[in-house]
Amino acid sequence: MRRRTPLVLSTAAALALGGALAATSSPATAHRGPDDGHHRQDPVRFATFNASLNRNAEGQLVADLSTPDNEQAQNVAETIQRVDPDVVLINEFDYAPEAVDLFRDNYLEVSQNGADPVEYPYAFIAPSNTGVPSGFDLNNNGQVSGGDDAFGFGLFPGQYGMVVYSKHPIDAARARTFQHFLWKDMPGALLPDDPATPEPADWYSPEEQEVFRLSSKSHWDLPIRVGRRTVHFLVSHPTPPTFDGAEDRNGTRNHDEIRFWADYVRGGRAASYIYDDEGEYGGLRRGESFVIAGDQNADPLDGDSVDAAIQQLLEHPLVEDPLPTSEGGPEAAVLQGGANATHDGDPAYDTADFNDNPAPGNLRADYVLPARRLKVKGAGVFWPTTDDPLYRLTGSYPPPTSDHRLVWVDVRP
Repeated sequence: MRRRTPLVLSTAAALALGGALAATSSPATAHRGPDDGHHRQDPVRFATFNASLNRNAEGQLVADLSTPDNEQAQNVAETIQRVDPDVVLINEFDYAPEAVDLFRDNYLEVSQNGADPVEYPYAFIAPSNTGVPSGFDLNNNGQVSGGDDAFGFGLFPGQYGMVVYSKHPIDAARARTFQHFLWKDMPGALLPDDPATPEPADWYSPEEQEVFRLSSKSHWDLPIRVGRRTVHFLVSHPTPPTFDGAEDRNGTRNHDEIRFWADYVRGGRAASYIYDDEGEYGGLRRGESFVIAGDQNADPLDGDSVDAAIQQLLEHPLVEDPLPTSEGGPEAAVLQGGANATHDGDPAYDTADFNDNPAPGNLRADYVLPARRLKVKGAGVFWPTTDDPLYRLTGSYPPPTSDHRLVWVDVRP
């Protein structure tokens, strides 16, 4: 069994959690369309998949991936093998660097139900704010304990984390993480208000605002080297805009986690307030290529997110919305009924199969959004219809694999 040796980068974010910011690599393998500088670059497939590989106990994901017979992990791997993305973000993958190789060796690089194995020589994983104790009563229930009082909801540090796998080299030396960026440092931040007091934006005390982080997990800027070009893979997983009260602390946080990338890709003055975990300020430089990806937990028309939260990206002048669709989404909306019957959005764009009775129903929550300067060659949502043999990978609520669907976009750098 081939093993990769992690390259450990010492950063303030990693040290604060006693962990390691790690990018793992092995000798590059062949992939679609290498750019040798003389031939036109073939399309590169970027994808996002909230695979629900989180576990309820620390160390359980490593245990589950240590053998090749975990059924859910097999389903996740087969889904990825069927779509065969060049670069894929997996949300809800607990922060455990050793799990990165275990998932590659025991699942991705092993044929699942006849699907071709897929090799990702490069991967990136880093600490998450989920489950990291804040020391404060963030939900204002009179106690300091539990996931609600962590910097991001989680039962242990790193639960619901994320990982990126790539067939193309990840320039780890130039990667930027924003785990420690403080919410209060965003100009015009939608800091939640305690409706029981006359003061504005006071759900969090001044002391809490001095430590409260914007990212419920983290935001990463990963430069992916595609031949002689670089595409910045901008990944995150904003908090669900629910599980709170009238103060809407999760809804407003979700909005501003999404806004972070809107400002970052605009660059210049709009991004001058942004600082990474190494203390470097600013966003992308003008003309740089990027792809924004992740479970944004926001639907353009339905659900509980703050109005126009995801429109900050969908209507951004530098961002292209490829509008990926599936045939399974519309079929599921009809078969499942319930809240789906009241939705304004087209179910062809849905990416998540949530509880339909009473709410929220199926939503568009997961996005792969390239820069307008990148030419989109194709896009889709992996949601088979009930008569498709691959329907067993998605099923209906409750799902056999994940309540989210893999979303992919092909772009020409």
